[in-house]
Amino acid sequence: MRGTHGSDPATRILTTLIALLMLQLGSLVAPAYACGCGAMIPDKSERIGVDREESAVHWDGRTETVVMRFNVHGNARKAAWIMPVPSRAEVTLGEPALFDALESLTAPEERDRYYFWPREGDWPFDDPWGDGSAGAAPSAPGTGVGVVGRARLGPFDVARLTATDPDALGEWLHTNGFELPERLPGALQPYVERKWEYVAVRLAPDEKGAALHGKLSPLRISFASTELIYPMRLSRLATTPQTLGLYILADHRMEPRSPIGGDRPEVTFAGRIDGDESHALALLTGGKPVHLTALEQEFPRPERIDDDHHLRTVADTPYREVAYTDRLLTVGDGIPAWLLTVGGGLLVAALATLLAVRAKRRRSRSATGVRSIA
Repeated sequence: MRGTHGSDPATRILTTLIALLMLQLGSLVAPAYACGCGAMIPDKSERIGVDREESAVHWDGRTETVVMRFNVHGNARKAAWIMPVPSRAEVTLGEPALFDALESLTAPEERDRYYFWPREGDWPFDDPWGDGSAGAAPSAPGTGVGVVGRARLGPFDVARLTATDPDALGEWLHTNGFELPERLPGALQPYVERKWEYVAVRLAPDEKGAALHGKLSPLRISFASTELIYPMRLSRLATTPQTLGLYILADHRMEPRSPIGGDRPEVTFAGRIDGDESHALALLTGGKPVHLTALEQEFPRPERIDDDHHLRTVADTPYREVAYTDRLLTVGDGIPAWLLTVGGGLLVAALATLLAVRAKRRRSRSATGVRSIA
């Protein structure tokens, strides 16, 4: 008699297909934890991703101010975010115009770069028939969590917290509607050991029922700090590659001590600026001149992030990227230089040939006349 534990091939194939389908459906509804320097946490049934995290950081040697803005995508209608800070923080709304001002100040210098010989798109290689286009109150004792304050700031519900136990902090977040990944308490452990505090934020779009999408309103977080530090450790919880754009405003040029598990940070601008070039910039710098350093960094594998960014003073060497526009070299009223050169060369060659022919004819006539006299 055939054993009851067996099954025919068709049944096994069907079971396998069902398992694969359920696994795929599970991956579609699972939240994508997108982390910036904190942890961005959607509801369990929704997804959210951070395309880019931008932060402007001002440090005067005593106080650090971080203005953060996220560019997000997904279908989440609300999400939570948590950021560790080394001391008591003050949280307000930031100025969206700040990033426009910083982008303008750090934009690459535009230069023209000329080439001599025609390329594709230049005459005679262009397409004459085409269109020219190319393809509150502290918690009760013993809970391990203290609520320093809670406030509503625009679309943000902001809680400032202390914690002596990462699990207690995770439980508080969960009880108060902050869904979080299971690994978050473990990631918070180093901050709990150093007695850091936390800024927990719940955010939702202004329009009820709409998904979080695009550039969110910036948040401004200020705290006392004897060193310039940018929290990044929680970003290791991200499941997709991360991009960080960091504007650092301080007395001198500042750069990270190490890549902390990401690609090497790239300096795209460094130089002295006036701190009052715009109202939004003056609100951050107090209107005083500062040294601005712009950094870009990629984190292809966020799970490798092993520390926060500790920034150090380096030589105040100015730097600015240069964006070149290649143009065909022309003279006068747009006449290609190569055409004049080639045309001139052909003309000279033609004249030389003509003169040589005439000289030959004259010599021939002269020789003929001499023979006739003889």
